[in-house]
Amino acid sequence: MTVDRYLRMIAGFFVMLSVALGVWHDPRWFYFTGFVGLNLFQSAFTNWCPMITILRKLGVKG
Repeated sequence: MTVDRYLRMIAGFFVMLSVALGVWHDPRWFYFTGFVGLNLFQSAFTNWCPMITILRKLGVKG
């Protein structure tokens, strides 16, 4: 898999997990959902995302 596919998979997992935790555990988890969305939004303009840097350091091919 490529970095972009891993990024979408991880972001989708974080969104689903934080929404579930926000609904069933503590509503403050919705802040994490917003954080993930904000990172995806800014990466559309800057073409940089912290998770991409982490994945590349772990050896995921671009």
